[in-house]
Amino acid sequence: MSESEGERVLRLEIPIESEEELAALEGALIAARANELSQIRRRATRHSLGYGSDSARETMSDEVHHAERRYEMLNRLLKALKS
Repeated sequence: MSESEGERVLRLEIPIESEEELAALEGALIAARANELSQIRRRATRHSLGYGSDSARETMSDEVHHAERRYEMLNRLLKALKS
C-alpha cells in the first residue's frame, strides 16, 4: 500500500433527534448489510456452480470481492454506532 492509500479514519456527525431515529439508522444499516450478504452468497454460489463464461465468472469474483468490502464497512459502521 502506498503512503497515500494508507488507513484513514472517517468521522461522521449525524444529527439524531430521538431514540427512534437512532433505531431507524441502525435498522437501515442492518438491512443494507443483509442485502450485501445476500449478494455475496448469490454470486458466490453462481460462481461455484460454473454459471457463465470465464469472463462472466471473473466478473462475479470481482463483484463478490466488492460486496464483501461493503459488508465489512457496514459492520464497522454498526460497531461504531453501538459504541
